Amino acid sequence: MKVAVVGATGMVGEVMLKVLSERNFPVTELLLVASERSVGKKLSYKDKEYTIIGLADAVAAKPDIAIFSAGGDTSLEWAPKFAEAGTTVVDNSSAWRMDPTKKLVVPEINAGELTKEDKIIANPNCSTIQLVMALAPLHKKYKMKRVVISTYQSVSGTGVKAVRQLENEMAGVQGEMAYPYPINRNALPHCDVFLENGYTKEEMKLAREPQKIFNDRSFSISATAVRIPTAGGHSESVNVEFENDFDLNEVRRMLNDTPGVTVQDNPDTNTYPMPIYAHDKDEVFVGRIRRDESQRNTLNMWIVADNLRKGAATNAVQIAEYLLENRLV
Repeated sequence: MKVAVVGATGMVGEVMLKVLSERNFPVTELLLVASERSVGKKLSYKDKEYTIIGLADAVAAKPDIAIFSAGGDTSLEWAPKFAEAGTTVVDNSSAWRMDPTKKLVVPEINAGELTKEDKIIANPNCSTIQLVMALAPLHKKYKMKRVVISTYQSVSGTGVKAVRQLENEMAGVQGEMAYPYPINRNALPHCDVFLENGYTKEEMKLAREPQKIFNDRSFSISATAVRIPTAGGHSESVNVEFENDFDLNEVRRMLNDTPGVTVQDNPDTNTYPMPIYAHDKDEVFVGRIRRDESQRNTLNMWIVADNLRKGAATNAVQIAEYLLENRLV
């Protein structure tokens, strides 16, 4: 497979290369692509050095698959050009997620919808991916009515500049600010930009993307997204009201039997998911599973995952693997 990684020098791009290597994706020719200012720089993959090329050269090379993590504007401009050249694009930005003509895919849930005609495939938001991984088996069994979610998101979700801001503040160094306020010893109820309805873009992604992934608008989601001073890993407090009642032991068993989900849930031993445990792992971890005693048929959960891996790079590579295994590229 001739594979292009677009945005190879960014945080997610670097993790994509790591995941491609770890999973032994069958790369016969690798194109590392970035913005003009990075063209000519060197990056290594599997002990071999590669020179960064520009987007136009990458399109001309006609890769089989291009995995994008270069921002929405780049995707809107360049993904169609790759698609026209016959390349299948897996895009990690928000550019195509809610486009009705594009599939929004978490492989464990809805990869079966993909066809050879899908030339631009959207990777969901990092917080959405870990959420739907835990909700999918429960929705199937008990039917969701309403989900209320509060996120505790790491600075790595914003990018290198935000990680640097946190590190500078912890070291007492004045530096460039990614956020309007300090993040060290703080919590910002502000992920992405505010919209006219008072919610942020991140909160509306969480409200809308699961409905598209499940192809079901019979349930509703309300979200509050918060940035906290952790370097990696997103956490979510999730309250789910179902049409039907559930048994807690059955809930734990169903989640543990779901590929890609691991239950960590034993209050007696202080066992619960934390970002520090999820670091560099592909699983979605679920714990603090308990009944909401204030409302019928309602469940509380705590969901944690590495936002750069399953929340971004790993999910994109899994889509590429599915395309290959099912001869869709």
